[in-house]
Amino acid sequence: MDRSKARKKAEELVARMTLEEKAAQLKYDAPAIPRLGIPAYNWWNEALHGVARAGQATVFPQAIGLGASFDEELVFEVAETIAEEGRAKYNAYSRQNDRDIYKGLTFWAPNVNIFRDPRWGRGHETYGEDPYLTARLGVNFVKGLQGDGPVMKAAACAKHFAVHSGPEALRHEFDARASAKDMEETYLPAFEALVREAEVEAVMGAYNRTNGEPCCGSKTLIQDTLREKWGFQGHFVSDCWAIKDFHVNHMVTRSPEESAAMALNAGCDVNCGNTYLHILNAYHDGLVTEEAITRAAVRLFTTRYMLGLFEQNEFDSIPYTRVECREHLALAERAAAESFVLLKNDGILPLKKEKLKTIGVIGPNADSRGALIGNYHGTATEYVTVLEGIRRYGGEDVRTLYSIGAELIKDRTEGLGYRYDRLSEARIVADESDVVILCLGLDETLEGEEGDTGNSYASGDKESLQLPESQLALMKAVAECKKPTVLCLCAGSDIDLSYANEHFNAVVWLGYPGAQGGNAAARMLFGEASAFGKLPVTFYETLEELPEFTDYSMKGRTYRYMEGKAQYPFGYGLNYGNVVVKDAAADEKKVTVTVENKGAYDTDEVIQVYIRSESSEFETPNPHLCAFQRIFVKAGEETRAELTLRPQSFTVVDDKGNRFTPGGTYKIYVGFGQPDQRTEELTGKRPFEISLAIY
Repeated sequence: MDRSKARKKAEELVARMTLEEKAAQLKYDAPAIPRLGIPAYNWWNEALHGVARAGQATVFPQAIGLGASFDEELVFEVAETIAEEGRAKYNAYSRQNDRDIYKGLTFWAPNVNIFRDPRWGRGHETYGEDPYLTARLGVNFVKGLQGDGPVMKAAACAKHFAVHSGPEALRHEFDARASAKDMEETYLPAFEALVREAEVEAVMGAYNRTNGEPCCGSKTLIQDTLREKWGFQGHFVSDCWAIKDFHVNHMVTRSPEESAAMALNAGCDVNCGNTYLHILNAYHDGLVTEEAITRAAVRLFTTRYMLGLFEQNEFDSIPYTRVECREHLALAERAAAESFVLLKNDGILPLKKEKLKTIGVIGPNADSRGALIGNYHGTATEYVTVLEGIRRYGGEDVRTLYSIGAELIKDRTEGLGYRYDRLSEARIVADESDVVILCLGLDETLEGEEGDTGNSYASGDKESLQLPESQLALMKAVAECKKPTVLCLCAGSDIDLSYANEHFNAVVWLGYPGAQGGNAAARMLFGEASAFGKLPVTFYETLEELPEFTDYSMKGRTYRYMEGKAQYPFGYGLNYGNVVVKDAAADEKKVTVTVENKGAYDTDEVIQVYIRSESSEFETPNPHLCAFQRIFVKAGEETRAELTLRPQSFTVVDDKGNRFTPGGTYKIYVGFGQPDQRTEELTGKRPFEISLAIY
């Protein structure tokens, strides 16, 4: 993509505009300028896991599920597909002269914030708690979405810059205080990678303040870090109505004019909201210059030229029929299969179809569309729930019984019924079945963004790690039936599974697996697919071991800094094979590993490499992820893999935020999970250890 050529065209076009016309282009709903042949354009579009909020589209697993895949190539393919469907829809809408919201080509994704606390309702929009995993998947999402041709296929946006991860109820007024070390080590690496490596076209600011400055008007973040230090060339967009917060909630300005000026002068080019309606008043008050308005307009039209919106290009011929086509649905099902995490299996899985006469499917998420999609989703033509997937797979050979068992959160299904009025039916179904598939969890009404959820009492955040009381009662009722039971959990975050681990034969985390999730779940349960992922977040025993939600220090948070033992650790996940590391070697550039599948099933596995400096006082308390690769290993066979080690893997960050390579001895761990005691207890495997000296 030739940015300099696009910028020159943008400068020539903007030079022909009046001041009023330039200022109007800085709103997210930019109006047409007929005299210059410029159509209206709405900058606001979403594509977190599929083209969202604009009608029909392939609905992929929610971002946290893509994180669980630990698969860079998969994320690239998903983003490529999203861009293709986005172009197909844009082409069709443009022919109708429909320039409405959610119908452009500037997609406000991915979300590369760090899921630092399991209470955060929006955590399932991210790739998890690890900066390295987030960076690698985010880079591939951006590259897949934008493409590398002479015309940008679609524009990606890294959000929310920076240090945004709850609480949702306080985000409009909260000041997230983070140390220089935590900024450089945890909160900024993914954003830096997306800017430097993937050349992401846009960055969105967060609602909160960071270390005193509103993120959408922060000279430190936007000018000093993003543009000067990292060399960002694209445009900056505010989160929606975040600039209004400057004077209404953060109280750092006194008027809309001052807020608009603070944002524009800091480098915020487009306002999602309406505060930039006051830009001209700010200009007349001497708060902003015409040069600043022009600079922002040029950046925005540079993006539009790079997208080829003013001349014919290769993407104009993508037909609408590519939306939800057969290949895209197959990719969505494959992505779902790779996103599942097998947390426990006493041998009950995979199920043997020929040995079953009746399957009981029970629970509020068994036949729920909401449990498939997460938030920021499109509209699928077909939603295959877990119940439907199992029913299809069983066909005429296996009888499928169903009971909702309990509502997601309400204490009864029928308003005039007794409390927990479906528990009896659940027990009946369990008693009549050879095996029970119990489907519990959450959906976007219980964890999500402030204002978008039914969880108004916590603004979308969770108050505990427990399932709702209605589901706890159902879990106990099913357990008392003493039938072989598999718990399938649809949720985007950490849920306390201690009871399930004790009472059920298998536990599978499904995340929010997308519209084809039920098909993938059935194939997984019956052993047709062993493409499991790994947890992208820590499942803690209790919230009591964590700092206050409003404390942004990383001390005690995530697998890198936690002091206790996880219920289920970051990076953990089983499969139907039995893959072991036979040998491994490492130097400063790569890790070479040979693995063998000693099990009876062909399977995917994720090689994970963790590293820790043995000599630096500034190293994280626990080893941290520095490389990963998804592989496929046939039963009884060996395979060899080579994983790249980046120079940054050998660095540490001091208390002043300086990143450097200390040298000395490093301990490198190669395996299929963390080198921690809990992972070893759950898997029965120790990672291969390598000592590497660097001078």
